[in-house]
Amino acid sequence: MTALASGSHRVRLASKRQHLTLTAQVRLVAVLALFGLGVGAILLRLTFIGVFGEQAQAATRGALVDPGRGDIVDRNGVPLARTIDGYAIRVVPSKLIGDRKVLAAKLAEIFPDTSEQRFLKLLSRTKPTYLRHRAIPEEVNRVHALGEVGIEFPREKERFYPQLQLAAHVLGYVHPDGHGVSGMERAMDEELLDPRKRLTPSALSIDIRVQAALEDELGKGMKAYDAKAAAGIVLDVETGEVMAMTSLPSFNPNQFNANSVAFEANQVTYRFFELGSTFKPLTVAAAIDAGTVTSMARRYDASRPLRVAGFQIRDSHSSGRWLNVPETLVHSSNIVTAQIADELGPERLQAVMRKLHFDRQADINLRERAKPLWPSQWGRLTNMTVSYGHGIAVTPLHLASAYAAMVNGGLYRPATLLKLNPADVPRGERVFKASTSARMNQLLRMIVRDGTGRKAEAPGFRVGGKTGSAEKPGAGGYKRSSVVATFAAAFPMDKPRYVVIVMIDEPSGNSASSFQRTAGWTAAPVVAKLVPRIGPMLGVIPDDRRDVDVSELMPLLWKAPGKKSDDPV
Repeated sequence: MTALASGSHRVRLASKRQHLTLTAQVRLVAVLALFGLGVGAILLRLTFIGVFGEQAQAATRGALVDPGRGDIVDRNGVPLARTIDGYAIRVVPSKLIGDRKVLAAKLAEIFPDTSEQRFLKLLSRTKPTYLRHRAIPEEVNRVHALGEVGIEFPREKERFYPQLQLAAHVLGYVHPDGHGVSGMERAMDEELLDPRKRLTPSALSIDIRVQAALEDELGKGMKAYDAKAAAGIVLDVETGEVMAMTSLPSFNPNQFNANSVAFEANQVTYRFFELGSTFKPLTVAAAIDAGTVTSMARRYDASRPLRVAGFQIRDSHSSGRWLNVPETLVHSSNIVTAQIADELGPERLQAVMRKLHFDRQADINLRERAKPLWPSQWGRLTNMTVSYGHGIAVTPLHLASAYAAMVNGGLYRPATLLKLNPADVPRGERVFKASTSARMNQLLRMIVRDGTGRKAEAPGFRVGGKTGSAEKPGAGGYKRSSVVATFAAAFPMDKPRYVVIVMIDEPSGNSASSFQRTAGWTAAPVVAKLVPRIGPMLGVIPDDRRDVDVSELMPLLWKAPGKKSDDPV
């Protein structure tokens, strides 16, 4: 019995070992299977990422950083306008627990630009109302410290301009509803809101370094001459790209309010002016191009006023003698320019002005563009006064584009505030012959070297240009005490690349300007200070060994002993 029991026990043990072994094997197979599935899943995931991961990650990144409105940068990628998560301040009147008058007074202390009465009106409404769409964290903290449970602080997408007032008129600003109101914010509104485009910053043509220099020098000039306003533009003559554009006084688009509206108009594109003697080179260029002026040595009588249809055309400082063409521009003679225009005739001068787009809104991306004041009738007298910049009013941008065409070989190109690729640069429309353009470059350089534009000289940068001082029209005629002083410049004149327009509106005579209000004393010095600052930024290095060759024309200039060509007309 004992032996039989022992054998039976051994059988049961063997059976149990087999069972345990089988169970272990099953579990091992299950673990291996699970491991295999895990490895397969990982490999499948890696394959998916390899094939589709880039698109998936891009979509994920887009969802995380989508600004709602695209960024704007300058030509070098410097941020000009961005969308950030900002603070708003909203009141729910039904939840207010404190005294509304007391609360309104405290809010007015935090926000001095809004009256206590205005806040009380907002707090007294029945529906939830925004007290502020844009509030900085410090302001939010102060309002939060008031302890009013009826005031909320929702986070909202907010447009931020990191350069503050720089290029304010170029950029414009955005309404709280998210749409652009003015400037490029308005012009590019659809593109900046397009989900397919807004993740890529939009590059403007301006260089913020050049912009800062222009605003600084123009602001100093405006202050020095106690002027009403000022405007300026730097334009690439080969592409039409605007490198800088400013209108002063300016505003901060981050803090746009009722006080800013007075400065909102862009004087470069949205206001027109009679720009005076800056038109004279354009008239001479038209006459050279048409064959009316064939010799630089031909002399015209400027010894006495010119009488036409009961009207007298005078020079502000009479030379009392006959003048040739270079002397006409160097001394800025209205009398001779009018005679040249008279020989050219109304039809031909008007045709050139139309080719320069003086009869329509200026070519630029902005919506804020003024239509010029074009003469309703272009008779003989009008033709003569237009030749020296009276009786026609255009924007400073019109003048910049016209000068670009005059100095770049004769091609008119539309101005643009968008950065252009070389392939996108317009071919341009022929206005002047290349030979005419070359001659005008010589004459413009002579005006700065020896004429009314001498105070615009910037050693080594070969500046050329023309002064223009025009009395502003008013009731009963022109106001002698109100002058628009303009200097239209280009550099370097041996191979012109940039046009600079500086306009100062109603400068006042003071000791800083020797009691002179005209362009030669006000606008020209601004150019002299600006060009050396922006030239190297734009790749123009000063070189005293180079200049446009004017040797054949210099013998034509005559000066009385001890007399200088300071007449800054």
